[in-house]
Formats: sequence, structure tokens, C-alpha cells
Amino acid sequence: MKTIKYAVAAIALSTLSFGAFAAQAVSSAQAQNLNKIGVVSAEGASTLDGLEAKLAAKAEAAGASAYSITSANTNNKVSGTAVIYK
Repeated sequence: MKTIKYAVAAIALSTLSFGAFAAQAVSSAQAQNLNKIGVVSAEGASTLDGLEAKLAAKAEAAGASAYSITSANTNNKVSGTAVIYK
């Protein structure tokens, strides 16, 4: 029984800690209180959700805590850019 409790606790804590480091989408109003650290772009997504996921992953890889999508194109495949913030 203790093993199950420890396993559940470990899963819960790992889920919470992963979410704490993920870059979050912010509005332009929220971004005014953050420091801009760059721009990321992504292409080849098949949906807007896929584009947002790619931009979020690139923002996180760049060390950003937040991002704001600034453009999106749908010429055959979805592409776009986002400003990243810390």
C-alpha cells in the first residue's frame, strides 16, 4: 500500500514540476510586464494547435517563461512566429 502511495505522489509531483517550467502563452497586455528575450518561429504544422505547440516548445528550449504569438500563415502548412519573454 505504501508503494502505491509513493508512486502516486511521485507522479503528481513530477507533473506539477513539469508544468512549472513550461512556457505559457500570454496576451499582449500581459506581455507588457515581461522582458522580451527574442523571437522564435516554426513551420510545418498541420493545425493552429500544432503550431502553438511547436512555438511553445521552442520558447521553452530558449529559456523563456512566456510567449506571445505574433503571426500565423496557412499556406499549405501552418507556420508562424512568437515573441518570447522571461
